Amino acid sequence: MAGTGAAPPPSPSPSSPLTRAERFVWLTARVLEQRRFAYHFLGGGSDAVESALSAYLNADGGYGHALEPDLRGPVSQPLHAGHALRVLDSIGHCGGLRVERMCRFFTSVSTREGALPAILPSQRRYPAAPFIPIMDNPPGDLLATGPVVGLLHRNQVWHAWLFRATDFCWAAVEALDRSHPYEVEAAVAFLDGVPDRARAEAAADRLGRQVREHRLAVLDPDRLAAYPLADGYAPGEYHFPYDYARTPDSLARRWFTDEEMKLSLDHLMREQAEDGGWPVNWRQWTPGVALEARPIVTIEALRTLLAYGRSIG
Repeated sequence: MAGTGAAPPPSPSPSSPLTRAERFVWLTARVLEQRRFAYHFLGGGSDAVESALSAYLNADGGYGHALEPDLRGPVSQPLHAGHALRVLDSIGHCGGLRVERMCRFFTSVSTREGALPAILPSQRRYPAAPFIPIMDNPPGDLLATGPVVGLLHRNQVWHAWLFRATDFCWAAVEALDRSHPYEVEAAVAFLDGVPDRARAEAAADRLGRQVREHRLAVLDPDRLAAYPLADGYAPGEYHFPYDYARTPDSLARRWFTDEEMKLSLDHLMREQAEDGGWPVNWRQWTPGVALEARPIVTIEALRTLLAYGRSIG
């Protein structure tokens, strides 16, 4: 079985999405993404992924070194730590001393209400995407906090910081009115993991109605121009049902009909480029960052397709 260290599955077709993506990953990816690809699709071991992730770990329990490619430099940032948590969750290692140290990092950088800022002022010393604002006293941010809190709850991690952070997320999610896709996706990541399932389902139902009312998800990929782009988004930075519901068990899956989900997954399959990788649709501000981001996007595209039962190899 893939991802368990068992014998690799039979070789896929040379023209399959998986084979084409594998070549792309070996040609372009960082060691971490190479290890992740091997774990998820080639029977590689989880310890190798965790070892590769350790290269980004700092002494304060946070992560830096451009783990999230849009933020360069060595300094720890909440967005890097959130990325690390997603990697650990994906290999079943979201617990133990490493996550305990990460929670201490979250405690040390959170705002008074227990929320994580997206970017700490220390980022000013290093290059960063120009569309990411860097402030002296950054406020708490659902984009940074929601996915972290949701993952920690889903993995039954308990830490004192989580109580305040969870309260912040509930208040932020239930106050959302006119939002934008990335913020809604962060809310879904929180709602998919938080223990109060009845409250989460009610909040998700309300968000789903907003997504449809404000046309935040492209339901007909052949009519992209009919859908609005959020303020500040790059040309072509559309979001689809699979961006909100990465797996069939996500609360966001209920927002879309079977036909709408099928159309979006068909579109995702078609998005694989000639070189075998999937494209980055957000604003690309330097070639090196785009090169590092594409293998990450490629792995997530394959994981989403696999989660919905699509044949990739």
